[in-house]
Amino acid sequence: MITLAKINPENATEAEVKEYRVREAARAVAFDDAGDVVMLHVRNEKYYKLPGGGIESGEDTIAALKRECLEEIGCKVEVIDALGSIVEFRKMWRLQQISYCYVAKVTGKKGNPQSTQEEINDGFEQLWLPYPEALSLISNNKATNLEGSAYIVPRDSIFLKRAEGYVL
Repeated sequence: MITLAKINPENATEAEVKEYRVREAARAVAFDDAGDVVMLHVRNEKYYKLPGGGIESGEDTIAALKRECLEEIGCKVEVIDALGSIVEFRKMWRLQQISYCYVAKVTGKKGNPQSTQEEINDGFEQLWLPYPEALSLISNNKATNLEGSAYIVPRDSIFLKRAEGYVL
């Protein structure tokens, strides 16, 4: 899978990164029959993000993506294509995160997310939006924490821009 970007706003050095633990994650630009894209609004931290999360031990990337979509947006999805990966060097947590992103289409009925207590506490809510509106929201929001502003918003903005031809 092609690497689209490396995000390193805290200027982690190569020597530091060698000591970081690695976390892999699967993410989706998921859309429905109407062509609307799902975004997760993290209300308490004032940013928007794509659904997805960590790949569990023994799980392949596509299985993780499907599980995460079912958990976070309550929907089964069919993977259409791979968009690419983004590597984040999160110095604050001594973490190298590699996110693999796919375009996915919702199959069947939309259900309800199975939010974790942490997601509920953060005020997660899902929004189904036309692609231009989703891109505008993520490109123009001002996250109130470092994780959102320095990592999640830039990462997911790149993924969403890359998916334009698939959704419109």
